Amino acid sequence: MKKVLSIALLSATALTAMGATAKTAEAAITVDSTRVTVEAGDTYKSIAANKGITIAELEQANGREVGGFDLIFPGETVYLPSATTNAAAPAQTSTVDTTATQTQAAQAPAATTQSATQTQTSTTGTSHGTFKISFYDPAVLGSSMGYGGVAANLSVFPKGTQLKITLADGTVMYRTVNDTGTFAYSNPQQLDVAMPNASIPSYGVTSATVEVI
Repeated sequence: MKKVLSIALLSATALTAMGATAKTAEAAITVDSTRVTVEAGDTYKSIAANKGITIAELEQANGREVGGFDLIFPGETVYLPSATTNAAAPAQTSTVDTTATQTQAAQAPAATTQSATQTQTSTTGTSHGTFKISFYDPAVLGSSMGYGGVAANLSVFPKGTQLKITLADGTVMYRTVNDTGTFAYSNPQQLDVAMPNASIPSYGVTSATVEVI
């Protein structure tokens, strides 16, 4: 009788051990590609073996000390290394985008400066000093020459010369020499600017710096 009981006890013990071994070999429940849920009997070693990774990689992914004592409990979530690798990718992309934005911002002032320089160059000519400026309305004189011209001494400014005229009050006008007059022969430093009567300044005569452009 004792022999029968001993055999039965040994058989039960063997079955229990086999069940425990089988349970330990089971993989944790996979939640998704980034994590698993621990089941009874799971260890970092069994999870790492099932996922084809090293224990050290699994420990690092979960903030554990590499080579330390990894105590886990059923129901606990264990993260896989691929999850932490993918999480770091957006941060790297953000850094690249920020660098590109900074580069564009640095280039913008340079482009603005270049544009301003080009504008200044296009409106700056050879200075001919200060001239006396008077005004007249060609239409009143029966002329159809329009208001884009200026009468000048043709030995100083031949017809077709383009002038930038900056009045004493800062007003800038651009005119093309297209006329002359008896006044011009005795006043080579005077220009008679074409302008509608309604627009002629009340002061009538002023001074201006003149540039050929």
